[in-house]
Amino acid sequence: MISAGEFRNGVTLEMDNTVVQIVEFQHVKPGKGSPFVRTKLRDIINGGVMEKTFRPTEKFPPAHVDRIDMQYLYDDGDSYCFMNNDNFEQISLSHDQIGDIMKFVKENEVCKVCLYNGKVFSVEPPQKVILEVVDTEPGVKGDTATGSSKPAKVETGATVMVPLFVNIGDKIIIVTETGKYESRA
Repeated sequence: MISAGEFRNGVTLEMDNTVVQIVEFQHVKPGKGSPFVRTKLRDIINGGVMEKTFRPTEKFPPAHVDRIDMQYLYDDGDSYCFMNNDNFEQISLSHDQIGDIMKFVKENEVCKVCLYNGKVFSVEPPQKVILEVVDTEPGVKGDTATGSSKPAKVETGATVMVPLFVNIGDKIIIVTETGKYESRA
């Protein structure tokens, strides 16, 4: 059993005859009254998102979720293709199933495919990826001291805000969960 006080992002649990995954959570201790946990939950069966609050002592059974390492092969325009490295079985997942979490993932990267009762409900990309900048405005000498940023297009086609000193051809580290620039590689 997982109490609401132990909630973390990505935890999957059974609640009200459905299986939900915690997208966001926040422990709130108001000045008056008892503390509570505010959450944003995603129903993994139908994809709906809901917000709920809980007392920290409420308990829920964890849902058994299988996470399988699979290699991202390619995007055929309608779906993403993944291959299980153990048995070389391939699966295709539509863009609607996965959303836009694959925008920072290059081909041949290993992702975790999450299954509940044999049905895929989510894909977890690597926490950090190294990508090459393919298009951005040129940096100017001396632009390293300010906290300014500029848009840069990376090799996967996604746009990320980077410091002014980053140039075309630089390899940068991006945190996939937030989509933010971390450093040069």
